[in-house]
Amino acid sequence: MKHIQWFPGHMTKAMRMMEESVKLVDGVLVVLDARAPIATRNKNLNKILAGKPILYLLNKSDLADEKKTDAFVSAFAKSGALALPVCAARAGAAQKIAAKLPLLLKEKLERDAQKGITRPARLMVCGIPNTGKSTVINAMSGEKRAVTGDKAGVTRGKQWIRCAGFELLDTPGTMPPAFETQELARHLAYVGSINDDVLDLDDIALELLRELSQTYPDFLAERYGITDFSSPLAMYEEICKKRGFLLRGGEFDYDRGAKAILDDFRKGRTGRITLDDPTGFCL
Repeated sequence: MKHIQWFPGHMTKAMRMMEESVKLVDGVLVVLDARAPIATRNKNLNKILAGKPILYLLNKSDLADEKKTDAFVSAFAKSGALALPVCAARAGAAQKIAAKLPLLLKEKLERDAQKGITRPARLMVCGIPNTGKSTVINAMSGEKRAVTGDKAGVTRGKQWIRCAGFELLDTPGTMPPAFETQELARHLAYVGSINDDVLDLDDIALELLRELSQTYPDFLAERYGITDFSSPLAMYEEICKKRGFLLRGGEFDYDRGAKAILDDFRKGRTGRITLDDPTGFCL
């Protein structure tokens, strides 16, 4: 499989902008994809965010394996960090996040109370592309103020959004310049955090089928009626055949098959799946 690497030039500028802006905020909301909390955590932000209280939002939790999400929340807690599963696109997400802010900003609120300061808290919202940062902001502001999309790299500049009692700073999605492992890179590709235009979607679909055949075979059997798990290609071609993704002459239409497989996974039609393993996870 082709080596995955994606770090557009504008992300270097975005990292510098965050480094300058972090001094203006009281805390940080780091948005992760609940299906891949390890892969969607940009460790390069650690130095930039050092010293700031952080709430990790495991977004799209409605698409993730509930038991593994609970395990990740426990693992974050053992590392001394706050983590909260949310589905920002659903009603009630804003209230759930807001309920955690007094704990996140406890020291800041106590200092302000002692000094008689009533300034609204300022929070930076950050994460890698397509984890749902803008959806979180729109949920918390009560209006559609941040640009959203299902394509990696929608937000390019920073913007302040006023909310009831606090202000949010939206930031562009930022990737690490290099991926820790190609397995984590593939997980980013599966969830749509890497622009599809730079990927070989046939390879990505094959790798996703290979991985899910080991971790969630029942879901593949239920969704696609797969009976032959002997190889990713056999599964791929069985899906194409069952879905009627055929070209003239009866050849398989792998392009349509790849898009369907990835779309099914990303929309949760394949099942509630978590790609990363919470076993032994620590910050």
